[in-house]
Formats: sequence, structure tokens, C-alpha cells
Amino acid sequence: MENLGYLAVLLAFLLSVYATVAALGGKLRRNPFLEVSAQRAVLAAWLMTTTASAILLHAILTDNFSFNYVASRSNADLDLLYKVAAWWGGQEGSLLFWSWIAATYSFVAVYTGRSRHRNMISYVVVTMAGTQAFFLGLVAFEANPFQVIMSGPQVTSVPDGSGLNPLLQHPMMAIHPPMLYLGYVGFTVPFAFALASLITRQPGERWIHTTRVWTMVTWLFQSIGILLGARWAYVVLGWGGYWGWDPVENASLLPWITGTAFLHSVMMQEKKGMMKVWNIVLISATFFLCIFGTMMTRGGLVSSVHAFAQSEIGIYFVWFLAGGIGITAYMIISRKEYLRSEAELDSVISRESGFLFNNVVLLASCFAVLWGTLFPVITEYATGDKITVGAPFFNKVNVPIGLFLLFLTGVGPLVAWRRTSTESLRRNFQWPALAAAVCAAALFAGGMRHFYALVCFSLCAFVATTVLMEYYRGGRVIQRKQASSLAAAVVELTRRNTRRYGGYLVHMAIVLMFIGFAGAAFNVVHQEEMAVGDSIAVGPFDFKLQNVSEMDNPNYFRAVAAVDVSKNGKFLETLMPERRFYHASNQPTSRVDVRHRLLEDVYVVYAGQSNDGANPVIQVYLNPLVNWIWIGALVLVLGTLVALVPSKTGRRRIGRASAPQLKEEPVAASGD
Repeated sequence: MENLGYLAVLLAFLLSVYATVAALGGKLRRNPFLEVSAQRAVLAAWLMTTTASAILLHAILTDNFSFNYVASRSNADLDLLYKVAAWWGGQEGSLLFWSWIAATYSFVAVYTGRSRHRNMISYVVVTMAGTQAFFLGLVAFEANPFQVIMSGPQVTSVPDGSGLNPLLQHPMMAIHPPMLYLGYVGFTVPFAFALASLITRQPGERWIHTTRVWTMVTWLFQSIGILLGARWAYVVLGWGGYWGWDPVENASLLPWITGTAFLHSVMMQEKKGMMKVWNIVLISATFFLCIFGTMMTRGGLVSSVHAFAQSEIGIYFVWFLAGGIGITAYMIISRKEYLRSEAELDSVISRESGFLFNNVVLLASCFAVLWGTLFPVITEYATGDKITVGAPFFNKVNVPIGLFLLFLTGVGPLVAWRRTSTESLRRNFQWPALAAAVCAAALFAGGMRHFYALVCFSLCAFVATTVLMEYYRGGRVIQRKQASSLAAAVVELTRRNTRRYGGYLVHMAIVLMFIGFAGAAFNVVHQEEMAVGDSIAVGPFDFKLQNVSEMDNPNYFRAVAAVDVSKNGKFLETLMPERRFYHASNQPTSRVDVRHRLLEDVYVVYAGQSNDGANPVIQVYLNPLVNWIWIGALVLVLGTLVALVPSKTGRRRIGRASAPQLKEEPVAASGD
């Protein structure tokens, strides 16, 4: 089986190389036979990669510990879900998983686009098959998951396998990595079409129309992956937070930022023929940041709870990035005339300016995160000294940037294309500005003095009012015309322009998440050694340790602390945090228990034993408003799915003029 698996990987690599060379050669020599042959090689490479993946997964599920990868990442007592997760739980398996997703994307993109884009599909094959060949080459020659343990004491020392990393034995980790990989790999598709449009000098914005759905879907996958990772960190790592500015967390955020900027700026090109060079740069940067993030996780560049072990494959990523960036830069420079803008910026107070500011601020955030992540690596390489750039730096830089972006989210729908008059500004801004002022005054009167939290809540009120106004105005127009309820009118409005109003929902999701972010300013944490019967008070809550029970199973030993939670003398519930010790890996972990409420989470951790081993150490966190982040995540998914649904045809004019009294400026969001 191991030989068959490795043969499948090797054949997939050779087929990907052939597809790259044949597609390029066929295009340059104008040989349609070679071009079609390259497309068929893409299908064959997918079949071979799928075969290799199926063999590895079968070995994991059947506990075939003669495979070194299976022995080091799985064991017989793992639940089925975690055995599947072991596929991407290690260096070699994750690279094969990455390659399989890349092969799947390549197959779907090529076979759905070959008829519509005959002139450039071969160049799409070159980019996608070339990227796929790079990763398959790593699997075949540097990180082979099909190596076997032949004989000797190593076999008997791990007869049941070492088991999956305990931190990965959580349902979230069966979803988070695949979602993130689907985002990382998926950005190859719009990049491939963008590069192909440059090479073939495609007229207009055809490549953008082609890849809009691809970009939105992969952006959604990336968003879900990041948010699931934050949720996993919150409920598994036991430190009371959801984002610690870990280098690998940052690596996943970077392409999301540039992808978000791209989704906004392409509307400038679609509507005004502007920012053509910028859009090519943005989608290229997004692709290369995805490769960079993959390198950080697997190349041993940084130390992280999310990263794999130190590896020598980082140098291959460096060469791949250098070559890819060089080729892309050359193509952009050589096609500069083709990318000339068709219009100019008419006014600073316009929607065009709003998109431009949005892009500049997003890129500033991207640079700040990238610099903070790489600075320790650069200084260690240059001086030999290790320097840590922690959360205080990232928060100091990105909190103001994030608040300004939140402000721009509300401003976008209130200004018109080209220019906006003073009167329309006054009319459009009065209600959102009033809502922000009332919110700030009420919170200040209630005793809130944290500056950034006060600004954040006020801006949330500003943006939420803007979004609700847009729905109300458009809904009222349809309600009067159709004599329907306002709710039915809003649904009809959304169906007529799903892209715009789905974008509004995404903006509302950002508002909800920022409410949750602002709550972190008021977090409370307390740690104490407790004997059975002891009580501690944290804020308005009392915590009493009732008992500690112990139990064992083949996978792990666990100790469970029963902690009664009361508020102002009234019993609420018993939380059961755990301390686990996994037999196969000899690693301890904590499992938190949380009382989730809209206003606050009560978060309890069994952190370990006292120095003398007599009593448990209990940590308590009070995290206000944190659940609004997860609610916002669900709304973000909903909004993106709405934006992906084709608009109702035939009657979109009402949706585009949802406020007839504002004839000088169509009501639209950045999702339009």
C-alpha cells in the first residue's frame, strides 16, 4: 500500500509538471493538441492525488502503524473524527491535504472555464498546475507520508501509535484546518485568471467577472477558518482569549486583509475602470501571502502552538515566492499601458475616495501585522538575539486602524459616486451621527471611561444605523408599490440586489464582532489554589469548589473539578473544567467549561495542581460581550452566502434607487 501511495504522489507530480509545460508549449506553439492534453493531465493529476490521499486516510482509519506518519499522528483509541483530523495533523499529511485541495480546485476551475475562456485557459493551467507541482514535489521528495517503519525497537515502542496532539483533539480542529486550507488554496484561482488576463491582454474586466464568485467563496472559507481558529483558541487553549497575535494567526490574517481590500477595490474597476494595476497587485499579494502563511506554518520560520516541527523545506518556499513574485512583477510592468485607468478621481468626498481610503487603511494594517511578525525573525538572523513582539504592539497599532475601518464601513453607503453635495452629506449623516452621539453620551453617563471602547461602541451605533437606514429606505419603496409588509419588502429588496444587501449584512456582522472586541477592555481574571469547599469572589460572582473526581479511559486520564457558580447569592449552575493527561503522547491539557451569555461569559479553567500537589489551581475569567463575536461570525457567513446568490432579474431598478428622494446619489453599499 505504501508503494502504491508514493507512486500515486509521484505520478501526480509528473502529471502536474507535464500539464504546466504542455499548456505553455501548446500556447506558444499554437498547438491545440498540447493544450487539450494539458487539461486532461490536470484531471489525471487530480485522480492520482485523490488516490494517494485515499490510501493515507485508509491507513489512518485502519490503524496501519507500519506507516511512520500514522504511528506518529494517530493511535487505536482515537475517536473516528480525530483519526480523520490526523490526515492534516502533521507536516507530511497536511502537505498532501494541501495538494489534494489544489488538485481539486485546478480540476474544477479548468473544466468549468475552458469553454468560456479558450484564449487564456492554458495560462490558467500553467499557474495552477505549476503551484500544484511545487507542493506535490515537496510531498514526493521532502515530506513523504508513505514512509514505513521497517523493523527494530521503534516498532514495538509505539505499537498503538503516539496519538494526535491533544490540543487538536477537539471537534473544532476537524473543521478549522480544512476551511483555512480551502481559503489559502482557493486564492490560486483568481490569481491564475488575473495573471492569464495580463499575458493575453484580455479586454475590460472579464477576468474579474469570471473570478468574483471564486474570490468570494475562498474569502468566505478563509473567514470561517480564522473565526473557527479563534473559537478553538478560546475553548481549548484555556487562556481566556481568542486572539493572541501568534505568528501563525497573523499569517492567516494577512491574505484575508488583502483579499478584503481586493473585494472592495474591484468595484472601482467594474464601475469606473479605475485601479486596474492596484487590483492585480492586490490579488497577487493575496496569493503570495497565502504561500507565505503556509511557509510560516511548515518551514520552521517561527515558533508557534499552531506550527509544525522545525523543517528544512522553508528554503523551497523562499525560492518559489521569489520566482513567482518576480514573474508577476515583470508581467505587471510590461502590461502597464494595458492597465491604464479609464477615469480619474473627481472628488475627495465620494464613494471612490471611500474605497481608496479603505484600501490604504487595510494595507497599512497588513504591513503592521507583517512587520510585527517578521521583525523577531529578521533581528534574530541579523544579530543572533531573540526579540519578542507581543500583543501590546499589535493592539497599539491595529486598534486605531480597526476603528477607522469601522468608520469607513458606515461612511461608504452615505456618499455618492463621483462627488457628494454638502446638503446630501448633511441629510445622510444626521441620523447615524445622532445615533453615535446618543450612544457615546449614554455610555459615558453610565460610567464608561475606556476611550477606545467608548469610540468603538459609538462607531458600531453609527454603522448599524447606516445599514438599517439602507434596508428601511429600500424596503419602504417596495412596500408602497406592492402593498406588502415591511419585512416582506426587505426580503424582496435583498433578492433584487443580493450582492449589495449581502454586503450590508457582512457590514452588520463586522459591527457585531466589534461589539465583542470592545468587551475585551473590561475582562477580569483571577487565579487561586482551592481546596474542596473553598470559595472565591470575582466581581459579582462566587465560585465554590464542590469536589474533584477522577476517571480513566484508553485515550486519557482526566480529573474534573465541580465548581458551583452563584451571582449575588443566587446559584446559577455547576461548571466542570477538566485536567487531562493523554497516555499515548504523555501530554497534559486543560479543558475549560464556560457559561455563555450575551452580556458575558463565565470561563473556568482547571489550570493544574499546587506546588505540593495537594489542591487544584482554578482560574476564573469574566469576559463581557465575547459571544457577539460568534454571533457576528454567523451573520458574516449568512451575508456572504446571500451575496453569492444571483440577483432576481428584471426588476432591479427599484433596488438601485431605493430612496427616490436622494436622486443625486444611488443608495449602495461597498457590497454593490
